[in-house]
Amino acid sequence: MEVKVYELDEIEISLLKFVVIISRYKDRWVYCKHEARDTWEMPGGHIELGESPLEAAKRELQEETGAIEFDLKPICVYSIVRNVESYGLLCYAKIEKLGTLPDSEIERIDFFENEPKNLTYQDAHSKLFEKMQSMLDRLK
Repeated sequence: MEVKVYELDEIEISLLKFVVIISRYKDRWVYCKHEARDTWEMPGGHIELGESPLEAAKRELQEETGAIEFDLKPICVYSIVRNVESYGLLCYAKIEKLGTLPDSEIERIDFFENEPKNLTYQDAHSKLFEKMQSMLDRLK
């Protein structure tokens, strides 16, 4: 698997299939634990039919973290290359207020000072986390 990172305007928006949201709450990184896994992952998921990438990012953030007040910004487009190249949107969210975690496949969320070591998608999420950190000053 190869992960590539692109500027926002380099890839046609219609090619985007999924979103990942790197999130902060009270100066800590927010990660989700799926009920079927023992690892951590960033909030995210597939873009539904008729939904824009930013709408998908907002929906996924709310569904997977319980966030009810947040500032969401697109960061870049990324791709996962296996047999074909699939594209997604990476966003950054500063969460101001959390509500109750919706009933879903997400068992719980937790807060980290640094990227956790046991990630579900280690290669992809580490590269995206690295990209986001290089842009952190611009995001504040």
